[in-house]
Amino acid sequence: MTDNRHAAASGTSPGPRPGLRERQKAQTRADIRAAALELFAKQGYESTTVAQIAARANVSHTTFFRYFQSKEHVVIDDDLDADRKRVLENMPPGLDQFGLVRQMLSEMWTITQSDPWASNPERFAILRTEPALRATFQTESDRAIAEGLDFIAAYLGSSPDDPKLRIFVAALSGVMFHLAESATEHMLPLAAYLAAIDLMEEGFPL
Repeated sequence: MTDNRHAAASGTSPGPRPGLRERQKAQTRADIRAAALELFAKQGYESTTVAQIAARANVSHTTFFRYFQSKEHVVIDDDLDADRKRVLENMPPGLDQFGLVRQMLSEMWTITQSDPWASNPERFAILRTEPALRATFQTESDRAIAEGLDFIAAYLGSSPDDPKLRIFVAALSGVMFHLAESATEHMLPLAAYLAAIDLMEEGFPL
């Protein structure tokens, strides 16, 4: 039997170099985010307005909303959905449930850690400390968990309504979120998450 523990993250292919228009759009998004973080640090999250962020980033109010739904989404959005989708599409076959979640976690952690915005310590800190952001982030997390449940069910040939599968995903999500909450300024190392999955597979021995 193949040991699926600690499967190496294969990463994602870099793809073609973005064109000038895409690079300009990416720079505008980065400018808005940088302006937002600067203002949040200077005057607080709640006291900072969309108009102030737009002015500091040297873009119009209308341009701001072409890039972000709201002030909350400036921080929460990480632009990695396409990379995550690619990871799932390229998941190797034949893994059991623990091998699958190890591979998923390894790939997703690598994507996040490799992205300057997703792994930005200032972003990380504000996500953990601002109540309004925590509420919105929880909504986004719940959506991601539901999508993950559907993917795991399809991969394993199970039903999303299978009580055993739902309990497995709920337990896994609870452990992962507990670890994420225990981090202070940076993401925990991947090894910490993989060790937790080991404990789950071993039946949480004490």
